[in-house]
Amino acid sequence: MQRQISLAMTGASGAPYALRLLQQLLRADCHVFLMISSAAKVVLATENSIKLPSQADKASQFICDYLEVESGKLTICGKEEWFSPVASGSAAPKQMIVCPCSTGTLSAIANGASDNLIERAADVVLKEKGQLILVPREMPLSTIHLRNMLSLSEMGATIMPAAPGFYHEPTSIDDLINFVVARILDHINIDQTLVSRWGYHKQQ
Repeated sequence: MQRQISLAMTGASGAPYALRLLQQLLRADCHVFLMISSAAKVVLATENSIKLPSQADKASQFICDYLEVESGKLTICGKEEWFSPVASGSAAPKQMIVCPCSTGTLSAIANGASDNLIERAADVVLKEKGQLILVPREMPLSTIHLRNMLSLSEMGATIMPAAPGFYHEPTSIDDLINFVVARILDHINIDQTLVSRWGYHKQQ
C-alpha cells in the first residue's frame, strides 16, 4: 500500500523548505495530501515567484512540473474541503507535517480551533495519536509562542524550528534548505541523501 502523508504550508516565511520537502516525499513514492493556506500562497509568490492556478487539478500539475516529479501522487485539498480524507480520523494519514508553520497556525492547533482544513487535519492527527511535525520559522519567539509550543509538545507533537546547522559546511542556500528537510525526513523514517549524518561527512 502506498504511503500517505499530509503536508500543510502556512503563511510563515520558508516556502523553499516546503517545496523541497514535497519534492522529496513525492520522489519517495508517497501520496501527499497538500494543503496551502491563503497566506502561504502569498509567501510562495514572494519567495519563489509561484502563482498557483485556482483549480486544484491544474495546481497539482503545475507543482509537479515545477518540482520535476511525476504527477498522480499529489492531491491538493481546499481549505474548506471537509470531505477530504485528512478531515476524518478514519481516513486521514497518520503522519502530518506543517512546513512552514506560522505562529497563528501553531496557536490554532494548540487550542483546537479547527476553523479550516489545516487546523482540523492537525487536530485529527493529534487525537488519533499519530505523528505531527510543526516547522515554525519565526524569531524572536514570544512567551505566547513558547507556551503554545510547549503545549503541543506535551500533546505529542514534534516541534522542529527551521534552524539549519552548519557542521556539513554549507556553501549555498540549497545546502541550508536540505539540512532542515533532511532532519524532517529522518523523523518520518524516509531515507534521504540530501545531507550526510554527523560524523560521516568528514569521512567522505
